[in-house]
Amino acid sequence: MDFSIQLSADYPDKSYGGDRVYRDMLDQAILADKLGFDAVSLTEHHLINCLMMPAPLTFATKIAAHTKDIKIMTSVVVLPLHDMRTYAGEVVVADIFTEGRLMLGVGRGAFEYEMHRLGVPMEETRERFDESLDILQKLLTEEEVSWDGKYYQFEPLTIMPRPVRDISMMMAVMNPEGIYACTKRGFHIQTTALSGNHQLLVDQVSSFHRAKEVMGEEGAPLTITLSRVTHMAHSASERQRKLEAAYRYYSRFDNVFTGPGLVDGGMIRELPRDQSIEELGESLLIATPQEMIDKLAPYAELNIDRVILSMNFGLEAQETLDAIQCFAEEVMPHFADPKTQVAAQ
Repeated sequence: MDFSIQLSADYPDKSYGGDRVYRDMLDQAILADKLGFDAVSLTEHHLINCLMMPAPLTFATKIAAHTKDIKIMTSVVVLPLHDMRTYAGEVVVADIFTEGRLMLGVGRGAFEYEMHRLGVPMEETRERFDESLDILQKLLTEEEVSWDGKYYQFEPLTIMPRPVRDISMMMAVMNPEGIYACTKRGFHIQTTALSGNHQLLVDQVSSFHRAKEVMGEEGAPLTITLSRVTHMAHSASERQRKLEAAYRYYSRFDNVFTGPGLVDGGMIRELPRDQSIEELGESLLIATPQEMIDKLAPYAELNIDRVILSMNFGLEAQETLDAIQCFAEEVMPHFADPKTQVAAQ
């Protein structure tokens, strides 16, 4: 089982400065690369201070310039917000600049607040996404592409520069039936149970493996990646403090994900939550190293290929760097491929 660090730029205080926020994220990427993490991941969001990353491909190229081996995943880019005729070229350039380390995760958009203000009604996102995805795939694999659809109509064109390699593409989907359908279409899967219970996670992963079984050899290369809010704690009091920070984060996240979308000058309001802090704590991975190993063991048993560790939810930057270091040294070795361990020796 591999691990990725999610570079989700949380920005709860405007006085901190966007330059410092992204420097913190870059520091995490550099450290993750040195410590042997499989990937870092970037989430596209606009107009809000939660998961603040309006230019993931730009940041991907910045990360590539400061790292050597680590993969750079988008988790995810929101296709309905882009024109595929120009975006396909941006993807190719980002793949070239990252020297093949780009893994393109795509999704339809989750926050009505940003989608509405950018002119894409939520009720249209499914249709727009499906059409955009079909066009993007054609533009990345065929030279002359024309289109006559609901949202796109254009005469034959060719994106330039041409792709220099196949670009790995992953689908962001939470619904178990959607995971099954997307896997059968040949996509890698990115999913999360968010603050949901363990049974939802089991259903998501089971749907993926059920589709792979139906596909046979064709499905063998496909992978499933799971995202979880994570942090290291070495005492009960430290765990409680970090859990309280995560609870405040979700008070903002839920506001734009499932709630009314109350945002003041880009800053998402904290709103009351139905879920208690104790219930949230059961679903998050905030734990001591040994507890973390125990919590991750069922993920390995479920044959999850990669876990994205989402560690940015309002804590001090150094705390997160320390947690990344601790996780790499005390947790990751327990889930390493035995063949990799032997090779390293």
